[in-house]
Amino acid sequence: MKKTALYSWHQDAGAKIIDFAGYLMPVQYAGIVAEHRCVRNSAGLFDVSHMGNFYVKGADSLEFLQYVTTNDAASLKNGQAQYTLMLWPDGGIVDDLIIYRIDHETWFIVVNASNKEKDLEWLGKHMRKYDRVSIEDHTEKLSLIALQGPKSMHILQRVFFSSICEQLSSFQFIKAGFQNTEVMVACTGYTGEKGVEISVPNENAEALWKSIMREGAGFGIQPVGLGARDTLRLEMGYPLYGHEINRNTNPIETRLKWVTKLDKGAFIGKEPCMEADRDPERALVGFVMEERAIPRQGYVLYDVNEQEVGQVCSGTMSPTLQKPIGTAHVFRRVMEPGTPVFLDIRDKRYRGTVTKLPFVKPG
Repeated sequence: MKKTALYSWHQDAGAKIIDFAGYLMPVQYAGIVAEHRCVRNSAGLFDVSHMGNFYVKGADSLEFLQYVTTNDAASLKNGQAQYTLMLWPDGGIVDDLIIYRIDHETWFIVVNASNKEKDLEWLGKHMRKYDRVSIEDHTEKLSLIALQGPKSMHILQRVFFSSICEQLSSFQFIKAGFQNTEVMVACTGYTGEKGVEISVPNENAEALWKSIMREGAGFGIQPVGLGARDTLRLEMGYPLYGHEINRNTNPIETRLKWVTKLDKGAFIGKEPCMEADRDPERALVGFVMEERAIPRQGYVLYDVNEQEVGQVCSGTMSPTLQKPIGTAHVFRRVMEPGTPVFLDIRDKRYRGTVTKLPFVKPG
Protein backbone atom coordinates (compact mmCIF):
# COMPACT_ATOMS: atom_id res chain seq x y z
CA MET A 1 0.00 0.00 0.00
CA LYS A 2 1.20 3.48 -0.86
CA LYS A 3 1.06 6.47 1.46
CA THR A 4 0.86 10.14 0.60
CA ALA A 5 3.27 12.67 2.11
CA LEU A 6 0.43 13.66 4.48
CA TYR A 7 -0.32 10.17 5.78
CA SER A 8 1.20 10.74 9.24
CA TRP A 9 -0.82 13.94 9.67
CA HIS A 10 -4.03 12.08 8.85
CA GLN A 11 -3.17 9.38 11.38
CA ASP A 12 -2.43 11.91 14.10
CA ALA A 13 -5.73 13.68 13.33
CA GLY A 14 -7.65 10.46 13.97
CA ALA A 15 -8.79 9.92 10.40
CA LYS A 16 -10.44 6.68 9.40
CA ILE A 17 -8.06 5.27 6.81
CA ILE A 18 -9.09 3.04 3.89
CA ASP A 19 -7.49 1.44 0.86
CA PHE A 20 -8.33 3.56 -2.18
CA ALA A 21 -6.72 2.92 -5.56
CA GLY A 22 -3.72 1.35 -3.83
CA TYR A 23 -3.23 4.24 -1.38
CA LEU A 24 -3.99 4.49 2.33
CA MET A 25 -6.34 7.48 2.29
CA PRO A 26 -8.54 9.27 4.86
CA VAL A 27 -12.22 8.60 4.25
CA GLN A 28 -13.42 10.78 7.15
CA TYR A 29 -12.33 12.64 10.28
CA ALA A 30 -15.26 14.23 12.17
CA GLY A 31 -17.79 12.45 9.96
CA ILE A 32 -18.95 12.64 6.37
CA VAL A 33 -22.00 14.84 6.96
CA ALA A 34 -20.13 17.31 9.18
CA GLU A 35 -17.27 17.57 6.69
CA HIS A 36 -19.66 17.95 3.76
CA ARG A 37 -21.49 20.83 5.44
CA CYS A 38 -18.22 22.46 6.41
CA VAL A 39 -17.22 22.65 2.74
CA ARG A 40 -20.61 24.05 1.75
CA ASN A 41 -20.58 26.66 4.55
CA SER A 42 -16.93 27.57 5.16
CA ALA A 43 -13.91 25.60 3.91
CA GLY A 44 -12.52 22.10 3.80
CA LEU A 45 -9.04 20.77 3.05
CA PHE A 46 -8.56 17.57 1.02
CA ASP A 47 -5.51 15.40 0.42
CA VAL A 48 -5.91 14.15 -3.16
CA SER A 49 -2.27 13.26 -3.69
CA HIS A 50 -3.25 9.81 -4.90
CA MET A 51 -4.28 11.35 -8.22
CA GLY A 52 -1.91 10.65 -11.10
CA ASN A 53 -0.04 13.56 -12.68
CA PHE A 54 2.15 13.77 -15.75
CA TYR A 55 4.06 16.39 -17.69
CA VAL A 56 3.76 16.27 -21.47
CA LYS A 57 6.56 18.15 -23.17
CA GLY A 58 7.82 18.86 -26.67
CA ALA A 59 7.10 20.79 -29.84
CA ASP A 60 4.38 18.32 -30.90
CA SER A 61 2.61 18.31 -27.51
CA LEU A 62 -0.42 20.32 -28.64
CA GLU A 63 -0.98 18.19 -31.73
CA PHE A 64 -0.63 15.06 -29.60
CA LEU A 65 -3.10 16.23 -26.95
CA GLN A 66 -5.59 17.32 -29.59
CA TYR A 67 -5.56 13.77 -30.92
CA VAL A 68 -5.83 11.88 -27.61
CA THR A 69 -8.37 14.15 -25.87
CA THR A 70 -11.89 15.29 -26.76
CA ASN A 71 -11.82 18.96 -25.77
CA ASP A 72 -10.07 21.68 -27.77
CA ALA A 73 -6.63 22.04 -26.19
CA ALA A 74 -5.74 24.64 -28.83
CA SER A 75 -8.20 27.06 -27.23
CA LEU A 76 -6.08 27.23 -24.07
CA LYS A 77 -3.69 30.07 -23.35
CA ASN A 78 -0.72 29.73 -21.02
CA GLY A 79 -2.04 29.59 -17.45
CA GLN A 80 -5.37 28.03 -18.41
CA ALA A 81 -6.76 24.54 -17.82
CA GLN A 82 -9.65 22.48 -19.14
CA TYR A 83 -11.66 19.42 -18.27
CA THR A 84 -11.48 16.78 -20.99
CA LEU A 85 -11.69 13.07 -21.79
CA MET A 86 -9.66 10.33 -23.39
CA LEU A 87 -11.65 7.80 -25.42
CA TRP A 88 -11.21 4.31 -26.73
CA PRO A 89 -11.65 3.97 -30.50
CA ASP A 90 -15.26 2.79 -29.99
CA GLY A 91 -16.13 5.94 -28.03
CA GLY A 92 -15.94 4.39 -24.55
CA ILE A 93 -14.20 6.53 -21.94
CA VAL A 94 -10.60 5.75 -20.99
CA ASP A 95 -10.60 8.45 -18.30
CA ASP A 96 -11.63 12.00 -17.50
CA LEU A 97 -8.82 14.41 -16.71
CA ILE A 98 -7.72 18.02 -16.45
CA ILE A 99 -4.96 19.42 -18.64
CA TYR A 100 -3.03 22.60 -17.81
CA ARG A 101 -1.17 24.62 -20.42
CA ILE A 102 2.06 25.90 -18.87
CA ASP A 103 3.58 27.08 -22.14
CA HIS A 104 3.49 26.12 -25.81
CA GLU A 105 5.58 23.00 -25.26
CA THR A 106 4.77 22.09 -21.63
CA TRP A 107 1.51 20.68 -20.30
CA PHE A 108 0.51 19.24 -16.91
CA ILE A 109 -2.12 16.50 -16.69
CA VAL A 110 -4.04 15.21 -13.65
CA VAL A 111 -5.81 11.84 -14.00
CA ASN A 112 -7.79 9.51 -11.75
CA ALA A 113 -5.73 7.49 -9.30
CA SER A 114 -7.29 4.16 -10.27
CA ASN A 115 -6.55 4.80 -13.96
CA LYS A 116 -3.01 6.14 -13.70
CA GLU A 117 -1.15 3.13 -15.06
CA LYS A 118 -3.71 2.55 -17.80
CA ASP A 119 -3.62 6.22 -18.80
CA LEU A 120 0.16 6.31 -18.89
CA GLU A 121 0.25 3.24 -21.09
CA TRP A 122 -2.46 4.69 -23.37
CA LEU A 123 -0.64 8.00 -23.76
CA GLY A 124 2.68 6.25 -24.33
CA LYS A 125 1.18 4.06 -27.04
CA HIS A 126 -0.04 7.05 -29.06
CA MET A 127 2.96 9.23 -28.30
CA ARG A 128 5.03 6.98 -30.59
CA LYS A 129 3.38 8.64 -33.60
CA TYR A 130 4.98 11.96 -32.66
CA ASP A 131 8.70 12.65 -32.85
CA ARG A 132 8.82 15.60 -30.47
CA VAL A 133 6.77 14.54 -27.43
CA SER A 134 7.84 13.14 -24.08
CA ILE A 135 5.88 12.16 -20.97
CA GLU A 136 7.15 12.40 -17.40
CA ASP A 137 5.31 10.72 -14.52
CA HIS A 138 5.54 12.97 -11.43
CA THR A 139 2.91 11.18 -9.34
CA GLU A 140 5.44 10.02 -6.74
CA LYS A 141 7.08 13.45 -6.52
CA LEU A 142 4.12 15.79 -6.12
CA SER A 143 1.29 16.16 -3.63
CA LEU A 144 -2.10 17.60 -4.54
CA ILE A 145 -4.02 19.56 -1.91
CA ALA A 146 -7.54 20.86 -2.52
CA LEU A 147 -8.92 23.81 -0.57
CA GLN A 148 -12.66 24.15 -1.23
CA GLY A 149 -15.53 26.24 0.15
CA PRO A 150 -16.85 29.82 0.25
CA LYS A 151 -14.11 30.91 2.69
CA SER A 152 -11.27 29.24 0.79
CA MET A 153 -10.00 32.31 -1.03
CA HIS A 154 -9.81 34.31 2.21
CA ILE A 155 -7.66 31.55 3.69
CA LEU A 156 -5.51 31.30 0.60
CA GLN A 157 -4.77 35.00 0.74
CA ARG A 158 -3.45 34.65 4.29
CA VAL A 159 -1.30 31.62 3.42
CA PHE A 160 0.47 33.30 0.52
CA PHE A 161 0.40 36.84 1.94
CA SER A 162 -0.84 38.18 -1.39
CA SER A 163 -3.92 38.85 -3.45
CA ILE A 164 -3.34 35.58 -5.30
CA CYS A 165 -7.03 34.81 -5.34
CA GLU A 166 -7.81 38.02 -7.23
CA GLN A 167 -5.66 36.81 -10.12
CA LEU A 168 -7.55 33.56 -10.60
CA SER A 169 -10.73 32.83 -12.51
CA SER A 170 -12.26 29.40 -13.01
CA PHE A 171 -9.84 26.98 -14.72
CA GLN A 172 -6.92 29.36 -14.49
CA PHE A 173 -3.70 28.68 -12.58
CA ILE A 174 -0.60 30.51 -11.48
CA LYS A 175 2.76 29.63 -9.98
CA ALA A 176 3.36 30.89 -6.45
CA GLY A 177 6.21 30.73 -3.97
CA PHE A 178 6.02 28.80 -0.70
CA GLN A 179 9.01 28.07 1.55
CA ASN A 180 11.55 28.66 -1.19
CA THR A 181 9.79 26.36 -3.62
CA GLU A 182 7.31 26.82 -6.44
CA VAL A 183 3.76 25.52 -6.22
CA MET A 184 0.99 25.54 -8.82
CA VAL A 185 -2.32 27.00 -7.62
CA ALA A 186 -5.24 26.13 -9.92
CA CYS A 187 -8.79 27.40 -9.65
CA THR A 188 -10.28 23.95 -10.09
CA GLY A 189 -12.10 21.51 -7.82
CA TYR A 190 -14.64 18.74 -7.43
CA THR A 191 -17.18 20.22 -5.03
CA GLY A 192 -18.97 23.04 -6.88
CA GLU A 193 -17.67 25.54 -4.33
CA LYS A 194 -15.03 28.22 -4.76
CA GLY A 195 -11.56 26.91 -4.23
CA VAL A 196 -8.24 25.75 -5.57
CA GLU A 197 -6.13 22.67 -6.07
CA ILE A 198 -2.45 23.11 -5.23
CA SER A 199 0.34 20.98 -6.65
CA VAL A 200 3.31 21.02 -4.28
CA PRO A 201 6.54 18.96 -3.98
CA ASN A 202 6.16 16.16 -1.44
CA GLU A 203 8.82 17.58 0.86
CA ASN A 204 6.80 20.80 1.27
CA ALA A 205 3.33 19.26 1.40
CA GLU A 206 2.93 18.90 5.18
CA ALA A 207 4.19 22.43 5.84
CA LEU A 208 1.70 23.84 3.33
CA TRP A 209 -1.13 21.71 4.74
CA LYS A 210 -0.39 22.89 8.28
CA SER A 211 -0.18 26.51 7.13
CA ILE A 212 -3.60 26.28 5.48
CA MET A 213 -5.11 24.62 8.55
CA ARG A 214 -3.58 27.26 10.83
CA GLU A 215 -4.69 30.24 8.74
CA GLY A 216 -8.10 28.68 8.21
CA ALA A 217 -8.81 28.06 11.89
CA GLY A 218 -10.63 31.38 12.27
CA PHE A 219 -12.81 30.52 9.28
CA GLY A 220 -13.89 27.12 10.59
CA ILE A 221 -11.75 25.01 8.28
CA GLN A 222 -11.81 21.23 8.66
CA PRO A 223 -9.86 18.41 7.02
CA VAL A 224 -12.16 16.46 4.72
CA GLY A 225 -11.93 12.84 3.62
CA LEU A 226 -12.92 10.95 0.50
CA GLY A 227 -16.41 10.22 1.86
CA ALA A 228 -17.53 13.84 1.80
CA ARG A 229 -15.64 14.41 -1.44
CA ASP A 230 -18.00 11.88 -3.02
CA THR A 231 -21.23 13.31 -1.57
CA LEU A 232 -20.16 16.84 -2.57
CA ARG A 233 -19.42 15.87 -6.18
CA LEU A 234 -22.67 13.88 -6.43
CA GLU A 235 -24.78 16.86 -5.31
CA MET A 236 -23.21 18.73 -8.23
CA GLY A 237 -23.84 15.91 -10.68
CA TYR A 238 -20.13 15.60 -11.42
CA PRO A 239 -19.19 12.24 -12.97
CA LEU A 240 -16.96 9.72 -11.22
CA TYR A 241 -15.03 7.18 -13.24
CA GLY A 242 -16.40 3.71 -12.60
CA HIS A 243 -19.85 5.12 -11.88
CA GLU A 244 -21.28 7.67 -14.32
CA ILE A 245 -18.51 7.10 -16.87
CA ASN A 246 -16.58 3.97 -17.78
CA ARG A 247 -15.34 1.75 -20.59
CA ASN A 248 -18.90 1.21 -21.86
CA THR A 249 -20.23 4.78 -21.81
CA ASN A 250 -19.75 7.48 -24.40
CA PRO A 251 -19.60 11.21 -23.61
CA ILE A 252 -22.65 12.16 -25.67
CA GLU A 253 -24.93 10.03 -23.51
CA THR A 254 -23.29 11.05 -20.23
CA ARG A 255 -23.83 14.83 -20.27
CA LEU A 256 -20.28 15.41 -21.53
CA LYS A 257 -20.93 16.61 -25.05
CA TRP A 258 -19.75 20.04 -23.84
CA VAL A 259 -16.17 18.72 -23.59
CA THR A 260 -16.41 16.67 -26.78
CA LYS A 261 -15.62 19.04 -29.62
CA LEU A 262 -16.99 17.29 -32.69
CA ASP A 263 -16.11 20.31 -34.83
CA LYS A 264 -12.36 20.08 -34.19
CA GLY A 265 -9.95 17.85 -36.09
CA ALA A 266 -9.48 14.12 -35.71
CA PHE A 267 -9.34 12.60 -32.23
CA ILE A 268 -9.58 9.04 -30.97
CA GLY A 269 -13.23 7.99 -30.68
CA LYS A 270 -14.63 10.90 -32.70
CA GLU A 271 -16.64 8.88 -35.22
CA PRO A 272 -18.59 6.84 -32.62
CA CYS A 273 -19.35 10.09 -30.80
CA MET A 274 -20.72 11.61 -33.98
CA GLU A 275 -22.93 8.55 -34.46
CA ALA A 276 -24.18 8.76 -30.88
CA ASP A 277 -24.87 12.46 -31.35
CA ARG A 278 -27.06 11.73 -34.37
CA ASP A 279 -29.17 9.17 -32.54
CA PRO A 280 -28.55 8.98 -28.78
CA GLU A 281 -30.30 6.06 -27.11
CA ARG A 282 -29.64 6.80 -23.46
CA ALA A 283 -29.06 9.73 -21.16
CA LEU A 284 -27.50 10.36 -17.77
CA VAL A 285 -30.03 11.90 -15.38
CA GLY A 286 -30.40 12.81 -11.76
CA PHE A 287 -33.32 11.69 -9.62
CA VAL A 288 -34.59 12.45 -6.14
CA MET A 289 -36.33 9.82 -4.05
CA GLU A 290 -39.70 10.64 -2.53
CA GLU A 291 -39.26 7.85 0.01
CA ARG A 292 -36.32 7.16 2.32
CA ALA A 293 -34.67 4.58 0.11
CA ILE A 294 -31.01 5.07 -0.73
CA PRO A 295 -30.05 4.40 -4.37
CA ARG A 296 -26.91 2.31 -4.84
CA GLN A 297 -24.86 1.62 -7.94
CA GLY A 298 -26.39 -1.16 -10.03
CA TYR A 299 -29.93 -0.86 -8.64
CA VAL A 300 -32.55 -1.03 -11.39
CA LEU A 301 -35.06 1.71 -12.23
CA TYR A 302 -38.53 1.10 -13.67
CA ASP A 303 -41.16 3.35 -15.23
CA VAL A 304 -44.87 3.59 -14.37
CA ASN A 305 -45.55 0.66 -16.71
CA GLU A 306 -43.21 -1.65 -14.82
CA GLN A 307 -40.68 -1.53 -17.68
CA GLU A 308 -36.97 -1.46 -16.81
CA VAL A 309 -35.60 1.91 -17.93
CA GLY A 310 -32.10 2.13 -16.47
CA GLN A 311 -29.56 1.51 -13.75
CA VAL A 312 -28.24 3.63 -10.91
CA CYS A 313 -24.70 4.99 -11.28
CA SER A 314 -24.30 6.70 -7.87
CA GLY A 315 -26.52 7.39 -4.90
CA THR A 316 -26.46 8.85 -1.40
CA MET A 317 -28.46 10.70 1.23
CA SER A 318 -27.82 14.33 0.29
CA PRO A 319 -26.57 16.24 3.36
CA THR A 320 -27.77 19.51 1.79
CA LEU A 321 -31.22 18.41 0.60
CA GLN A 322 -31.78 15.81 3.32
CA LYS A 323 -33.21 13.53 0.66
CA PRO A 324 -31.88 10.45 -1.13
CA ILE A 325 -30.46 11.36 -4.54
CA GLY A 326 -28.92 9.44 -7.38
CA THR A 327 -27.73 9.45 -10.96
CA ALA A 328 -28.69 6.85 -13.55
CA HIS A 329 -28.24 5.89 -17.16
CA VAL A 330 -31.77 5.66 -18.57
CA PHE A 331 -33.58 5.45 -21.87
CA ARG A 332 -34.17 8.91 -23.24
CA ARG A 333 -37.95 8.54 -23.05
CA VAL A 334 -37.76 8.98 -19.28
CA MET A 335 -35.10 11.68 -19.16
CA GLU A 336 -37.34 14.73 -18.75
CA PRO A 337 -37.42 16.36 -15.28
CA GLY A 338 -40.60 15.44 -13.44
CA THR A 339 -40.80 11.94 -14.89
CA PRO A 340 -41.58 9.36 -12.19
CA VAL A 341 -39.20 6.41 -11.79
CA PHE A 342 -39.29 3.50 -9.38
CA LEU A 343 -36.23 2.13 -7.62
CA ASP A 344 -36.10 -1.61 -7.03
CA ILE A 345 -34.60 -2.66 -3.69
CA ARG A 346 -34.99 -6.34 -2.84
CA ASP A 347 -38.14 -6.65 -5.00
CA LYS A 348 -39.80 -3.63 -3.46
CA ARG A 349 -40.38 -0.44 -5.48
CA TYR A 350 -39.75 3.07 -4.16
CA ARG A 351 -40.90 6.17 -6.02
CA GLY A 352 -38.53 8.84 -7.26
CA THR A 353 -38.60 11.71 -9.73
CA VAL A 354 -36.16 12.67 -12.47
CA THR A 355 -34.72 16.11 -11.76
CA LYS A 356 -32.38 18.66 -13.30
CA LEU A 357 -28.71 18.50 -12.45
CA PRO A 358 -27.00 19.75 -10.39
CA PHE A 359 -29.03 18.83 -7.33
CA VAL A 360 -27.77 21.96 -5.52
CA LYS A 361 -26.67 25.30 -6.90
CA PRO A 362 -22.89 25.77 -7.13
CA GLY A 363 -21.28 28.11 -4.63
